[in-house]
Amino acid sequence: MFRRILTSAAAGVLRAKVKETTGIVGLDVMPNAREVLISLYTKTLKEIQAVPEGEGYRKAVETFTKHRLQVCQEEEDWEMIEKRIGCGQVEELVEEAQDELKLIAKMIEWDPWGVPEDYECEVIEDDTPIPSHVPHHRPPPLPEEFYKTLEALTTKPSTKDMPPSTQ
Repeated sequence: MFRRILTSAAAGVLRAKVKETTGIVGLDVMPNAREVLISLYTKTLKEIQAVPEGEGYRKAVETFTKHRLQVCQEEEDWEMIEKRIGCGQVEELVEEAQDELKLIAKMIEWDPWGVPEDYECEVIEDDTPIPSHVPHHRPPPLPEEFYKTLEALTTKPSTKDMPPSTQ
């Protein structure tokens, strides 16, 4: 008897694919992961300001966090966020962002950039070969998506692709 007319936004939400499981033991599906990520990335960009501007750690955190925040702001769908960032599921990205915030606090506490210029440390070189029964713990190669993300972050867009207000 009554018909409901859905707005395009409401219809999009109803058509959105629902994630049933992460497939990772102990990692539950987070239905609002996009909003959580936007909040965490915004907080990360605020917190990293306490690290000196020229430090590599700050530059790296700002670069990848800005990129990830932009992706989350541009994409509504969790699948597209995962695909464009290329570093795991949105639930994993939430855990990673939470860990980064903890690390920022520790780095500020430890102050590794506060070493005096004239500080000298002893370097001990040990060329003793590693016994064959000891694993070498070489990390596996990074996924191809990581390199695509890195390339996207390090290449500057041409001015013809940019809106007139940013040229």
